[in-house]
Amino acid sequence: MLFILFTIFCSAIVNTHKEYRKDSKFYRFLLNTWTGIGLYLVRVKVVTSGLENIPSDCNFLVVGNHRSNFDPIITWYVLRKHPIAFVSKEENFHVPFFGRIIRKCCFVPIDRKNPKNALKTIERAAELITSSNLCVGIYPEGTRNKTEKQLLPFHNGVFKIAKKANVPIVVVTVKNTEKISKNYPFHSTKVLFDVSDVIPAEVVSASRTAEISKRVEESIRQSLDGKEILIAKKIL
Repeated sequence: MLFILFTIFCSAIVNTHKEYRKDSKFYRFLLNTWTGIGLYLVRVKVVTSGLENIPSDCNFLVVGNHRSNFDPIITWYVLRKHPIAFVSKEENFHVPFFGRIIRKCCFVPIDRKNPKNALKTIERAAELITSSNLCVGIYPEGTRNKTEKQLLPFHNGVFKIAKKANVPIVVVTVKNTEKISKNYPFHSTKVLFDVSDVIPAEVVSASRTAEISKRVEESIRQSLDGKEILIAKKIL
């Protein structure tokens, strides 16, 4: 209870009119701690594959498929050794307490209805990667996929972030996150988290965004079509 009250107090003092440009280790600690508690309470078990392929000597852009609100939550928790600022819809910044914490962790709001503002978001995200200790996460589909299709059409413009920042792209594929809400509270959910590809910075720089988009999409589709992750390590 004291920790809950402490978190409420810490979130209350965050300036919601300020654009934070430096990740707060303290608020990142709060975010990761509550994420771990939340995933435990909703009985999520995560197994991973391919984490050893993630670059350890540079920041990067994280992209992946998007089936559930749990996707970014699981991604920033599994990759917590590489702090990630997600590009997120504006509504998330108004969620009580949580919205203020992600502001301090430099998450970037995006106005999906205004293309001009979306371009500013790309510039902001690229600046974060190059001028801070942060990686950036974004979903090429632009929104959650609630259809029966594997993937929605990609917005190629998101890959400009990696090109402008001259960084690698880490492609992640998640499975079963859409089942979490259905399974809870009677059943646990095993989520598979696969680093399905890492595109080197020099390849990103030399490729058109359409070419990058095609490679990312193929990588995710292959991972989704595959059977159980064979080389897996339990995280939760």
